Amino acid sequence: MRSSCHRWALLAGLLTAAAGQAQYARPAIARGVDLKQKLDAQIPLDLVFRNETGQAVPLRSYFGDKPVLLSLVYFKCASVCPMSVRETTMALSRLPMKPGTDYNVLVVSFDPQDTPATATEQKLKYSKDFQQAGFGDGFHFLTGSQDAISKLTEAVGWKYVWDERTKQFAHAAGIMVATPEGRLSRYLYGVAYASADIRMALVEAAKNKIGSPADYILLFCFHWDETQGKYTLAITNIMKLAAGLTVLLLGGMIFIFLRKEKKERSEMNWKKVPHVG
Repeated sequence: MRSSCHRWALLAGLLTAAAGQAQYARPAIARGVDLKQKLDAQIPLDLVFRNETGQAVPLRSYFGDKPVLLSLVYFKCASVCPMSVRETTMALSRLPMKPGTDYNVLVVSFDPQDTPATATEQKLKYSKDFQQAGFGDGFHFLTGSQDAISKLTEAVGWKYVWDERTKQFAHAAGIMVATPEGRLSRYLYGVAYASADIRMALVEAAKNKIGSPADYILLFCFHWDETQGKYTLAITNIMKLAAGLTVLLLGGMIFIFLRKEKKERSEMNWKKVPHVG
């Protein structure tokens, strides 16, 4: 089982890397598998899925006032999916933001055979990894019909295939961040996600309505690399920021110098005035 997990994890990495390098031939099992970025595309919020209790809930219920992190998995997966969800959970647990208050997480199964009962088991399992307040309110594990799944996966660019030989789905690895209005904002590839990347993606998707002033400065210093699915250092912006700080520093020094000079002149003029009496 362990070697099988490693093979599937390796395959997911290869599929993800291949998304930006279509010139290389894919293995037969990977044909039809992709995670195509559809930035600014609208997630169909009227699609109805079932939450952990079995209640039918439209996706719109989780949008409206906060950014949403979307993770597409299937609950019977023994390798890539649990790795991705666990890494997402751990990365979010290291952030000062609170799920349910600052953001929502939707873990949606693309296997119509998965049930709300299985979703409940999954939520309980990953709640132990989070170990902070807000998990119950902010993390939602959903299942749905094939029709709803197909429309959602098509809208976000998630393409997967069923491998009859292994009785498993072949799929890429990654997560998505959407704005409160349900527009796709960022794609993060792979199964390991840096907390800083998720944090900036959420802040950016929320249009600076969450996070601290330091986060906004980081967004200025880093730009999104679509090919790598992560934030990279923006040298140009750093140079602009440095130039701006230099101008402010010089301006402050000039102001202090002129003020000091004016004070010295005033004192000299006062001394030159003859005293009467």
